[in-house]
Parts: sequence; C-alpha cells; structure tokens
Amino acid sequence: MTKPQRFQPKVRQVIDTPLQVGESPVWDARTGALWFVDTLAPALFRRHADGRLDRFDMPAAAGSLGLCDSGLIVVGLQTGVHLLDPATAALSLLCDPDGGRADSRLNDGKVGPDGCFWVGTRDEAEPQTGNARLYRVAPDGSFATVLDGLLTSNGLAWSPDGRRMYHSDSSGLYVQTFDFDPMSGGIGDATRLHDNAPDEGRPDGAAMDAEGCYWSAGVRSGRLNRMDAQGEIIEIWEMPHKGCSMPCFGGPDLRTLYVTCLHMTRDDGTMQPGTLLAFDAPVAGAPVHRMAL
Repeated sequence: MTKPQRFQPKVRQVIDTPLQVGESPVWDARTGALWFVDTLAPALFRRHADGRLDRFDMPAAAGSLGLCDSGLIVVGLQTGVHLLDPATAALSLLCDPDGGRADSRLNDGKVGPDGCFWVGTRDEAEPQTGNARLYRVAPDGSFATVLDGLLTSNGLAWSPDGRRMYHSDSSGLYVQTFDFDPMSGGIGDATRLHDNAPDEGRPDGAAMDAEGCYWSAGVRSGRLNRMDAQGEIIEIWEMPHKGCSMPCFGGPDLRTLYVTCLHMTRDDGTMQPGTLLAFDAPVAGAPVHRMAL
C-alpha cells in the first residue's frame, strides 16, 4: 500500500453566519449559487456568487437537499421529503418514506443519475440499534427501501459514468460500493471498499471528482480522504476545522471544493462553530444530478 500524500490547502471561510450542523452542500451550475443546510437551525441556505446569503427556515431538522429540473429544491426533513420553491419559500410535502419511525431521522441525501432522490436515515437511539435505512424517492413521490440494518446512512456519490454508487455508514466506519443502473436505479450487491481507521475520522458526506476518486469527509479528524476506485486513500487534505462534514465541487469549472462543517470542540476545550470553507481543488468535480421534476 502506497503512503498517501498529505496536503494543507489554502482554505478560506466563505460565510460569516455560524452554523450548528452544516451539511449537504450542492452547487447549482445554472445560477452559480451554493446550497447547504444547517440541520439543527433548522434551515436551508443559498450562497450567491457575490457572497449574499439567503436563509429558508424549516419546520423540522434538515438532513439534506438536492436540485430539481424545475428549479425547485428537494429537501429531506425529519417530517419527510419536501419540495421548496425558492421564489416564494413555499414548502410542500412530496412523501414521508420514514413514516415517523421512532429514533430515526432523514440524514444524507443526493439526487442520483436516475433522477431520483436517494436519502438515508440516522439511527438516533442510544445506543444505536441498526434501524437506519436508505430510501429511493421517485419524482412522483413513490419510494422504496433499498438498504436496511444501518447505523448512519451517509456518503452518497456516483462515479462519473453513473454506473457505480458509493455509500458509507459513518457510525459503522466503512465505505461500500454497488454496481448501479443509471436508467432504472437498480443496484447490485454491496462491496466493502474501505474500513476507516481511528485517525481517518468517521466517513461522513462525500463528493466525486472527474477522475473517479471519492472524497470522503473524515469528521472529527479535520481531513478529507481522497480514495481511488479500489478504496485506497491516496491523498489526505488537512483542514483547519475538525468537524468537516461534507465536500462539494463548485465554481464555473467545478474546481472549487466547498466543505461544510459542524460545531466541534477543539483540542483546547473551546467550541469551534460550524461554517462553510472553500479551497482551490487539484481536479474538477463530477457534475451533480437533478431530480426529474
């Protein structure tokens, strides 16, 4: 195994608003805006190219979001999958795949190459019992349970050709992959890709680059782990925040790497607020998909 290269990029903080649990950054190439959530605020945010920040308060904990063909935003809330109209701030329920299950809330979610919203849950029980799931939500509001028996569904991303799906269980400390049919949304059997060592952090949110490498946020370890298709960490990008939760490629050429962060206690015992960071990426990202509605 080759020792991974380590990098300390020139990181800039791109918002002044402190976040509690920054998550789910998504670049909108049509408008040049970056969307993200603060799970516990709870709120969605839209950062314009000029730095202006719009806030959309939510009625329940917000786990993730995605873009729609129509310009709507699909949002995973604790109360179900909703659609937000950014022009009016109107929010409407699409479906509730989790059905109000106890000790469960919608967590990481992304739109797949099939035009559906893939959204997982987090087992909120103490200790966790393995009740987390991954759902596939179609544009008409129908849904199916794709995976069950998880602790914290996370880390969704797809290879540039759309034929491989990446997924992590951040509490189970592993990354897995599946063969993926970009037309039907069908997946094959799970292949264990990587088991995180303690210093690698918990495998939280993730992004895919144009070269087919998987960028996984090592939350609590202040780093991004860039993995090749075989699951080997080939690069470690050290960040100035221990609570890095999810990367996202953006900018006109998809060569800016945005990273959401959650509030985290520093080594000296002081609290570091959540925020949104950015740095120039060494490679372009793979374009994100839009929900077909």
